[in-house]
Amino acid sequence: MRNKLYLTVLIGLIFLAGCKKDFLDRNPETNISETEFWKTPGDLQLYVNNLYTAFPSTISAFGTIGPYGQDADEGSDNMITMSVNETLNGARVVPGSAGGWATGDWTMLRNINYFMANYNKVNASWDNTKSYVGEALFFRAWFYFSKLKQFGDLPWINTPLNPASDELTAGRLSRSVIVDSIMNDLDKAVQYLPSKPAAQASRVNKQVAQLLQARIALFEGTWEKYHANTPFGVSGSDGKKFLEKAATVTTTLIGDAGGYGLAPTPGPDGYWKLFNQSNYSTNPEMMLWRQYDLSTVGGHYWHRYTNSGAGRGITKNLIDYYLCTDGKPITGNALYQGDANLLNVVKNRDPRMVQTLYVNDGNHFNTNNVPNGGASIPFTVPSFTAANESKPATGYQVYKGHNPDYNQQQDRGTTGYIIFRFAEALLINAEAKAELGTFTQGDADLTINKLRTRVGMPNLVLGGITPDPKWEFPALGPIINEVRRERRIELACEGYRRDDLYRWAAADELLVGWKPKGAILAQWVGIVPAGNLSGYPVDANGYIELFKNIPAMAAGYQFKIQRDYLSPIPIEQMSLNPAIKQNPGW
Repeated sequence: MRNKLYLTVLIGLIFLAGCKKDFLDRNPETNISETEFWKTPGDLQLYVNNLYTAFPSTISAFGTIGPYGQDADEGSDNMITMSVNETLNGARVVPGSAGGWATGDWTMLRNINYFMANYNKVNASWDNTKSYVGEALFFRAWFYFSKLKQFGDLPWINTPLNPASDELTAGRLSRSVIVDSIMNDLDKAVQYLPSKPAAQASRVNKQVAQLLQARIALFEGTWEKYHANTPFGVSGSDGKKFLEKAATVTTTLIGDAGGYGLAPTPGPDGYWKLFNQSNYSTNPEMMLWRQYDLSTVGGHYWHRYTNSGAGRGITKNLIDYYLCTDGKPITGNALYQGDANLLNVVKNRDPRMVQTLYVNDGNHFNTNNVPNGGASIPFTVPSFTAANESKPATGYQVYKGHNPDYNQQQDRGTTGYIIFRFAEALLINAEAKAELGTFTQGDADLTINKLRTRVGMPNLVLGGITPDPKWEFPALGPIINEVRRERRIELACEGYRRDDLYRWAAADELLVGWKPKGAILAQWVGIVPAGNLSGYPVDANGYIELFKNIPAMAAGYQFKIQRDYLSPIPIEQMSLNPAIKQNPGW
């Protein structure tokens, strides 16, 4: 590895927005000599192109609905799958090998570090190479953030390792030190990368790097604040410096977004349409997204499942957290029409609910644009009669991300995979400032209220917040609870919720002992064959309680708060490198 570069150029693996036919302009090569390769900026681009495979793809995955099932797949209180999540139920064990820490799990880092050790061999000006260096630093931050969330403390490695003989022999550094290093990488990436107007649409740019930096800074700042004085905390740190970083970076990004901003969501389905488009190249909100093209790189299989329950379901817990159209919670609110049926559930509620949830109102379609004059298929009842991979886990089926177009449901679909959207920057800014105690009405108007206004919801007025007896964190006060509510609602079913619960150290309040519920089953009795409803037990009030008859869930989820916030280091890796040390509780 020291003397030869072993590159496998994976032509066609870049599926991001605006991908051009000449995006990769060299033929595939393998076993390229170092002396032959590091010649031109084109070589750097060719190398960095392969780092984009770090982003989620789901091209060959069956049984997935892209990001819109992650809240269920990863485990959260927003959604569940048809089976009990082992992590939430404290049922994981220490793996013998693999588990995310094996030598092969560090290949991406090795490739990035190899680039960083060799890019300066190219005989070109810094202006012609710095953007590729910025991309490599971005992906090193992306890689380390993934490992940080999984394992906490990590070794910091910024030089190439030999995959044939080197093992990870370094000890682990404090997570705070790791995030300092990530911030340093991203500070440089922001400096080196072009702004959106000057950047190629399919590549990471300055604003995208800022959003990733803010995402990581918010995660670590709140992690250190809420895990303080626990086995997962950082001695002597309350996370304030990272919260300040998140606030500063997003303030800069919002003020100079380079053309990014919230997209308008007109009409009763404008918010829903944000999430089912095949081309986001003109959408200002989608900062980075993966494009699918059936003629070249292929598509995905989401819409085999998004027109049914997809083996997943939104929880009553999430449904109950949507405000009424007066901007007040459902408790004691005359606008709230109860849960007897889906139409009642969404009536007089935040419009984002009816655009996230399948409802039998004649405006939600499983399939339309059927060829040869075929009739469109409206949603009438959840897909209780389908196979397990398509059944609804709760009776509340996720509509967000669904594309009802017949052609999207045949073999492969092309709706884009959203990786970064501008709305997140507003939510990060609001939360970081709320955590710092500096959040003002002016801040609310620049962040939370822009999101509310575009869907027709009343503004958040800091001096007039209606107390909610069902606030998730009553000890933290009205502002933080409402900022967190807005984040939960705006990003529902997009794969953020597990990370939020973990960084807030919220398992004891929200997960331990919790039994996920769904819709009232009686609304479908007599409409759906009884045999298809028999697998859906209900609680004393008639709400679906899918795991009611599972002994391991008799007392609700058994998440171990002294252990389960981090994953265990595999036994094999502990043996190979005793300096690693095991995570708390394992």
